[in-house]
Amino acid sequence: MNTVAVASSPARPIARRRRGLTLVVATLWRQPKARAGLIILLALVAMAVLAPLVSPYSPQVSTFPPMTGPSAAHLLGTTGGGQDVLSQLIYGARDSLLVAFGAGILATLLALAIGLLAGYLSGPADSVLNFLMNLLLVIPALPLMIIISTYRKGGGILTIVLVIVIISWAFGGRVVRSRVMSLRSLDFVTAAQFSGDRTGRIIVREILPNMVSLVAAIFFATATGAVLAEAGLEFLGLGNPATVSWGTMLYWAQTYNVLAQGQWAGIFAPGLCIALLASAFALLNFGVDELSNPRLREA
Repeated sequence: MNTVAVASSPARPIARRRRGLTLVVATLWRQPKARAGLIILLALVAMAVLAPLVSPYSPQVSTFPPMTGPSAAHLLGTTGGGQDVLSQLIYGARDSLLVAFGAGILATLLALAIGLLAGYLSGPADSVLNFLMNLLLVIPALPLMIIISTYRKGGGILTIVLVIVIISWAFGGRVVRSRVMSLRSLDFVTAAQFSGDRTGRIIVREILPNMVSLVAAIFFATATGAVLAEAGLEFLGLGNPATVSWGTMLYWAQTYNVLAQGQWAGIFAPGLCIALLASAFALLNFGVDELSNPRLREA
């Protein structure tokens, strides 16, 4: 009897995790908007991962005739520098998705950590953190991004990710702080405090599980803003033009004035991909709302 109990006990957490993952995927897939967002996002991720296999040419090859229209050899035509537009579009998904997920995750974690501490703690710690968030919120985001990017011009994708994180975490931190301040006075948090639980355990086990929808919304909003900010900074020439991303494609399209040359795909294709990625994040947010609120789930 004891042998059976000991042998079967490690499988229980694994089974629970599998059931939880199944519930997440099933809920997202059952929600039409979230299903559409998930399909779009997976398609873009697959394009980035399989870029060496599905791209017809290397994105850096510049030996083709410049500014040609769509043809059998170049489905989306060529750029002003003689590169294949489709190949650059496929490889550009890598850096653009890296910015979206990298900046989104880092900014969300920073906002979550500071917001949780500021909302749960009182006194000088809350005052200092709240002042820091308010300070970053009143500073105009775009001029500050331009100043930092200009100082670090040519730093590449990592610099752009760090710039976006510095600018974008404060709003999420402010929202998390407000939510924590409303939760810390509820009965289950008070009961945990009277039972002698440590601050870290109360935050992680009692408060954080009630903020799943909010944290997901902050991530999706930050990731959407990150890919748009990256495109904007690259379009202004504040990134590294040698890299290949949807933002640098827009920069070079503007530099060579592709619309005047009749090469519409050079600017329309990366713009469409940026819009699809932003739409995927927005659609997935609907599914997360349903997942975190059982009342919204379909029978």
